[in-house]
Amino acid sequence: MKTTTDHFDVIIVGAGLSGIGAAYHLQRDCPSKSYAILEGREAIGGTWDLFRYPGIRSDSDMHTLGYSFKPWRDAKAIADGPSILKYIEETATDAGIDRHIRLQHKVTKVDWSSRDAKWTVEAQRGDTNEAIQLTCNFLLMCSGYYSYREGFTPEFPGRERFRGAVVHPQQWPENLDYSGKKVVVIGSGATAMTLIPSLAETAASVVMLQRSPTYVISRPDRDVIANFLRKILPERWAYAVARWKNVTLQQWVYRKTRTDPKTVKRRLLQMVRQELGPDYDVATHFTPRYDPWDQRLCLVPNSDLFAAIRSGKASVVTDQIETFTENGIRLESGEELAADIIITATGLNLVVLGEAMVEVDGQPIDFASTWSYKGMMYTGVPNLATTFGYINASWTLRADLIAEFVCRIINRMDETGMRQVVPQLRAEDADMPARSWIEGFSAGYMDRAMHMFPKQGDREPWINPQNYRRDKKMFRYGSLDDGALTFSNPPSA
Repeated sequence: MKTTTDHFDVIIVGAGLSGIGAAYHLQRDCPSKSYAILEGREAIGGTWDLFRYPGIRSDSDMHTLGYSFKPWRDAKAIADGPSILKYIEETATDAGIDRHIRLQHKVTKVDWSSRDAKWTVEAQRGDTNEAIQLTCNFLLMCSGYYSYREGFTPEFPGRERFRGAVVHPQQWPENLDYSGKKVVVIGSGATAMTLIPSLAETAASVVMLQRSPTYVISRPDRDVIANFLRKILPERWAYAVARWKNVTLQQWVYRKTRTDPKTVKRRLLQMVRQELGPDYDVATHFTPRYDPWDQRLCLVPNSDLFAAIRSGKASVVTDQIETFTENGIRLESGEELAADIIITATGLNLVVLGEAMVEVDGQPIDFASTWSYKGMMYTGVPNLATTFGYINASWTLRADLIAEFVCRIINRMDETGMRQVVPQLRAEDADMPARSWIEGFSAGYMDRAMHMFPKQGDREPWINPQNYRRDKKMFRYGSLDDGALTFSNPPSA
């Protein structure tokens, strides 16, 4: 049985880093609007509450991963998961956002009615299994980009033969005891490189098994300049300067990888050799086949991964898996890796709009057939925006910009007396070539899912540039009267 409960001006889906930030912007820039946040899980925090594996931490500095409006106060800029979760919870409590959150409300379907100019949102309550129905005028999807149900695990031959535990980091068991055990971690992304130093503290041995290497860079977990600025400047000034510094550095490094990848590659590998010494086989284990930032660089705080390798507690094997065996993994080279526990740090399953079904006037929407407006709205889909951050910088930088822009749109609707806004291609866009929603990024989890995402074009506002400087100009200063955003459907209609 469905129960209609409430109507809101705005419903935000997801109470993670993006959703809490969006609520803050909404309260600040659209103070008259009512809103609710629907969170499918039993707690807020999103990624930072879901993932519980050892060593969980950020791989971006918290002066840019943190919100623009709330200074990060901890001395560590590369923060552990519990500290980030506390920061999100603090933000929600201090701003009174927590009073608007409805936990265990998993959104399953949303349907837009042009006649009523509102969304009907269907959600399943996790605690009572009750089907809930709410309505809103604007829907902001902050549900993240990956499935919360399960991570990605390839089919491994012989997996059923293995006598030990096989664990994906997204479903880390609370009682998993790896002390004194032989552990093999399959994968070489950020999750694997976070796990391995932590596991190596008590495990008998830890092997990072990779098909191909990833670029790795070590940085201190404390930002000396940011910590110094806090001593001599007011907190908000210090935070703003540190944020500007780190954004500028991030963007400079990324541009350098695009314009001079050979120099960046040479420098990155030189730094790895300095960490591991002249006798280590860096060519095999830390030299990728692609250029820097064709996939995400992995950050290693305080050289912890390299320290674990130097100590002999951890090692890297670059090879292909032939089969799981009763006692470990046999590789195509013939080598066998003994294991008590195998961890499949093999990535995520990307999803569109948190796996919710979307209809407009009763017609299902195939997002792959839509065009992306500024990487956050979709042609033919009214009063809906989604938050998707950066693959080459901190997620929250873009989440903040999108939340600001949504508030601009809502306020413009009030100014014009219109109830509906929808992106539509202009006449001059008719022959626009279609491009992938994310370009120049070859990570497997992206390649597996890009066919589900909208198309981007070759001109504004139909682009998703993944460029903070360009996005800032497009979101903050771009005109709402661009001919692509169509405001319509006044109350008299």
